[in-house]
Amino acid sequence: MKQFFLFASLLFCSTTIWAQKDFQGMAVYESKTSTADFKSRFEGNKNITPEMQKMIEERMKKMFEKTFVLNFDRQASIYKEEEKLDAPGQGNGGFRMMASVMGGGGTYYKNVKDQMYTVDKEFMGKEFLVKDTLTHYKWQMTGETKQIGGYNCMKATCIIPASKTDFRNFRPKKKEEKAEEKPATTTETPKDGAKDATATTEKKETRTNFMEDFDLPKDITITAWYTPEIPINQGPEGYWGLPGLILEVNDGKTIVLCSKIVLNSKDKVEIKAPTNGKEVKQKEYDDIVLKKMEEMREMNSGPGGNRMEFRMGR
Repeated sequence: MKQFFLFASLLFCSTTIWAQKDFQGMAVYESKTSTADFKSRFEGNKNITPEMQKMIEERMKKMFEKTFVLNFDRQASIYKEEEKLDAPGQGNGGFRMMASVMGGGGTYYKNVKDQMYTVDKEFMGKEFLVKDTLTHYKWQMTGETKQIGGYNCMKATCIIPASKTDFRNFRPKKKEEKAEEKPATTTETPKDGAKDATATTEKKETRTNFMEDFDLPKDITITAWYTPEIPINQGPEGYWGLPGLILEVNDGKTIVLCSKIVLNSKDKVEIKAPTNGKEVKQKEYDDIVLKKMEEMREMNSGPGGNRMEFRMGR
């Protein structure tokens, strides 16, 4: 009986909101990605001074903690990072490249009626306009409930393939995996005067690539909390497909949490798809990013030292 009255009250609120003319809303989201795995990669590095360590941590916080605004109506939405002024000397080198694959920048437009999305992205100085069909999430309802900002929310989960072009999906290698990486060996023949035998010397390979300590999982589990009190089939980033606005998303490393909601404000926002950039499908864009990342990995490996790490630390 209690569940019936709860459902009835939610349905009444939803119907009232939905019936309003020119319905539009705005939601602010705070995105935080755990930096513990990445910070540990720099700890103990003798080439990094305490000052450099502090600067790295500050820049990582800037990359991994962001604020986004979602403007939505009955059928479409735009999701965009809140603009912030960069401090002098920030946003350069390897950090800027990493930031471009950290889920920020550009405008993410979703149209749930047409089931299409458009997002403008900048990568390595080039502008792209990614246009494709929305991902269909196979949400599983759990029956769990909680409140977020005064709204009654319900929990849903799903499993999706991990994107190779989203840096947030990478996980640190397990200790046993690192132990299996054997040092390289070289065979040297003794010079004149030495015994007639072949001496084998063992040389440890110098790790020069930042990403050598990380792996990409095959799948990741997504946990979402949505509120039927706002019957909009929308959510942050590319998330959608639930009978209510998604207020929280957690993929195990990144949490995107709604901190503010404004419904039917007098100040309306034009919700339309971005148009700038070279138009490509999602797979085309992913292939471009993966190719460039592989080129950078090869360029920063081998003799010459930790060039990738140096650029990221200066």
